[in-house]
Amino acid sequence: PAPAPAPAPAPTLSPTSIQLSGYVQADWQVFRQSSENELNPSTGEPLNENRFVLRRGHLRADAEHGIVLASLEIDANTVRGPQVRPLEAEASIRWPAAGNAPRERELDLVRAPTTSGPHVIGTLGLFKTPFGFEVIEADVKRPFLERATVLRALFPGEFDLGARFAGGWRFFNYQLGLMNGHPAGEKQLPDRDPTKGKDLVGRIGADARVSERAVVHAGFSFLSGTGFHAGTPSTKDTLVWRDTNENGIVEITEIQVIPGAAATPSRNFHRYALGADLRAFIDVPHLGELQLRGEIVWASNLDRAIQPADPVAAGRDLREFGWYVGATQELTRWAQLGVRYDRYQPDADASSSVAGNLVPKDASFTTLAIMATARYEKARLVFEYDHNTNALGRTDSGFPTTRKDDAFTVRGQVAF
Repeated sequence: PAPAPAPAPAPTLSPTSIQLSGYVQADWQVFRQSSENELNPSTGEPLNENRFVLRRGHLRADAEHGIVLASLEIDANTVRGPQVRPLEAEASIRWPAAGNAPRERELDLVRAPTTSGPHVIGTLGLFKTPFGFEVIEADVKRPFLERATVLRALFPGEFDLGARFAGGWRFFNYQLGLMNGHPAGEKQLPDRDPTKGKDLVGRIGADARVSERAVVHAGFSFLSGTGFHAGTPSTKDTLVWRDTNENGIVEITEIQVIPGAAATPSRNFHRYALGADLRAFIDVPHLGELQLRGEIVWASNLDRAIQPADPVAAGRDLREFGWYVGATQELTRWAQLGVRYDRYQPDADASSSVAGNLVPKDASFTTLAIMATARYEKARLVFEYDHNTNALGRTDSGFPTTRKDDAFTVRGQVAF
C-alpha cells in the first residue's frame, strides 16, 4: 500500500512585538520675573512660577503584529495640579509590513519599513497634528525646553483626534490628517469638537544629502478648517442700585435698570495656516553634529492658546504670523549648546487708542532662548535662559510696553 500523505504544515502566525518606553522631565523654575505670590482672581490659579514641577512623565506601549500597529502613551504632570491623561492613542495599518525593527525617523511620526521603497500608513486615534517640524518633534528629543511661541499658540498641546495617512518613497515623505481642530492644550474645548466641520492639515517634505557631512530636511505645511464662536443665553432686565453719594440710603436717582439681551446663536468661522520648515545637519569633525533649524507660519483666526482668535467677537479676521531660527552644536557626546530666537505676532492689524485716535500697535511676542545641556547616555541636564518680550505692560502714560518675563529653568530628563 502507498504511504499516507504527510499532514500539511500548520500556518505560522507573525509574532506580536510589544515595546515599553517612557521618560521623565522634571523642572526647577529657578526664577521668572512675572511670578507673584498671589492667585489669579479669575481662575484661582497660583501666579507663582518659581517652583519645582513635573513637566512630563510619559509611559508608552507600542505593539506591532504584521501590518497592524497600535500605540498608547499616558502623561502624568503637575503643571496645573496633579493629573494623569491619555496623550497619544493610535490604531494603524501599514503597508508593507516591516521585515525587521522599524527605522527610527526624525519626525517621530511614521514607523516606516527599513527599505527605501514606497510605504503608507493609515491611522485613527489621538496623535500629533502633522504641521511643520517642531509640532511633531518628540519632546524627549527636542533640544530646547519647549516649542517656539508661534507653535504653542496655534497648536497648543500638539495632540488632536482624527484620521491620518502618511508615508513616503526614497527622499519624499508626506502626512495628511483630518482632525477635530480642538487640540489638547486649547483654552476653549480641548479634545472635543462642537462643529461638524473638520480641519484638513498636512505636510509634504523631502530629505537630501548634499555632501558626506551634511543632510538637509525641508517641508511645506498647510491647514484649512473651521473655528467656533460660542453663543450667549438670553438675559432678563436687572435692577441695580449704585450708592453714588455713599450715604447708605436708596435714592431714586441711584436706581438704574439694565435691560436684558436676546440670546445670540453660536457661529462658525474659517481659519487657515501655511508653513515652511528647514533643517540642516552638519557633522563637525571632533565635536559632533551642528543642527540648524528654522520655521515660518502665516495663519488667520488660528490662535487657540495665547490670545485666542475670535473674529466674530472682534468683527474682523485676525492675521497671525510667526517664525523662529535656531542652532545647536554638540560638544562631543557629553554636552550640547544651543540658541533660538522666535517671534510671534498674534494680530497683525492690532491698534490702540492714543488721545482718542486709533494708532497701529505692535502686539508681538519674542523669545531669545540660550541653552546648555550635559548628557549621559539617555539622561540629560538642561539649563535654559529665556529672554521674553511682549506688549502686555503699560507705561505711566498708558502706552504699551514690555512686561518683564525673563525665566531661567533647569530640567532633568531620563528616558528608558
